Amino acid sequence: MTSLSTLFRSISIAALSLTTVLSAAHAKDVTLLNVSYDPTRELYQEIDGIFAKQWKDKTGDTLTIKQSHGGSGSQARSVDNGLDADVVTLALAIDINNIARKSKRINADWETKFPHNSTPFTSTIVFLVRKGNPKGIHDWSDLIKPDVQVITPNPKTSGGARWNYLAAYAWAKAQPGGSEESAKQYLKDLYGHVPVLDSGARGSTLTFVQRQIGDVLLAWENEAFLSQKELGKGQFDIVVPSLSVLAEPPVAVVDKVVDKRGTRDVATAYLNFLYTPEAQRIAIKNFYRPTDKSLADEAAKLFPPLKTVSIADLGGWDDVNKKHFADGAIFDQIYLKK
Repeated sequence: MTSLSTLFRSISIAALSLTTVLSAAHAKDVTLLNVSYDPTRELYQEIDGIFAKQWKDKTGDTLTIKQSHGGSGSQARSVDNGLDADVVTLALAIDINNIARKSKRINADWETKFPHNSTPFTSTIVFLVRKGNPKGIHDWSDLIKPDVQVITPNPKTSGGARWNYLAAYAWAKAQPGGSEESAKQYLKDLYGHVPVLDSGARGSTLTFVQRQIGDVLLAWENEAFLSQKELGKGQFDIVVPSLSVLAEPPVAVVDKVVDKRGTRDVATAYLNFLYTPEAQRIAIKNFYRPTDKSLADEAAKLFPPLKTVSIADLGGWDDVNKKHFADGAIFDQIYLKK
């Protein structure tokens, strides 16, 4: 009887060993490229490590996720022109739409593939000022005082810059007696106070924080928190304006790339992971607002309430892009005349 038990145990161990060998034989090295916008470096560094471990536990595959960062518009053009991103996590829906329309590397129905129009978390635009707020900056009207310099990136290359611009535009139009003309004049005055236009949001943050240029930085909320807590601890205050914009940075699988590389399953799983409570809590930790309503109380401990307008309120990205950011549109008119 003992010999029989020993035999069965030996067979079981051998079978388990064979299964392990076969699993190892089928395991492979997989690489994903996430092409993203400027302020998401820290967010995805943390998310990528956790997802890669979970993917290995599930499939046995060793997953390496590479990141590329820059101005959202520039990043979109790189993908459109052939950069083999498996996924894009950009600042604006219009940037992903442009890839879908021009090179057709992303399917036209990309917004329907993930919840909340493929937007896993949101942000907004706030002001970062130097400690003690020496210039007394409290709202958009203060940005055009004679002695104030404003730091914001170039809306021709940066998605964050477009959100900055649109928040300013929305505030100006919402003022008593506000009109298209008064909003346009405010924008012209505002950009007259901008000494340098960096190509992306992180560049503008470094200009303000490290180069010590300017009195106020128009920033993604997560960039403002990061600057306040890590890049320049004790040196800055965050000012929440009376009205801002609901920034909705979307994500998409780059269909032609994942089908060519055989990475659709892992790319899709990666973007779905962004909606899990685990990833949503990482987003909160990195100062993004979660879309998971069950985490609203956790988010409220960190983020102040804020009145916002959405891109839909402003007419949608196609109309907004044509009106404000296309060649010869309002931004070119107000800035080139400066």
